[in-house]
Amino acid sequence: MYEYIKGIIEEVMSNAIALDNNGVGYLIYTPDSYYYKVGEKYKVYIYQNVKEDELSLYGFKSRDEKELFLKLIGVKGLGCKMALPMLAVDVNQILDAIETENISYLKKFPKIGDKVARQIILDLKGKLTSSESNGNSKNYEELTEALKGLGYKAADIKKILPKITEDSIEKQIKEGLKLLLK
Repeated sequence: MYEYIKGIIEEVMSNAIALDNNGVGYLIYTPDSYYYKVGEKYKVYIYQNVKEDELSLYGFKSRDEKELFLKLIGVKGLGCKMALPMLAVDVNQILDAIETENISYLKKFPKIGDKVARQIILDLKGKLTSSESNGNSKNYEELTEALKGLGYKAADIKKILPKITEDSIEKQIKEGLKLLLK
């Protein structure tokens, strides 16, 4: 099982990226492939889906986004290809739809009908935390505030967050400053 893969984006497709890691190209399906830029280095959190006739990798910007995906595919009748587009929108909208039992909103996603939408609500209502809903860890919130305090714009900071590979806040700030100065 993979936790993450660090590498350089070689190609961006409509629903996937090709990530080069030491000469090996991984095809990784992502909710928002156009988020990634060709030639730049990223840390992509991975879920490996193994079927009888298929082996697929699904990639996410953060561990929290991956955890939310795992909860979604744990819903009866909701597979990887159905859950992936749900993470392409603002995840807070998904959380709100689940908590308010907004079936019509959930049915807007491809291949999700009335039965699956009701199952999502039944299985996940009240079980999703705020850290999963925003897709960022607490350190990213601290990092964002620290970089804003140094005069950087929130939009610029948001672009570099997935590229941050360090764990401690001090190292994240140093790495963030290097990326913002490029």
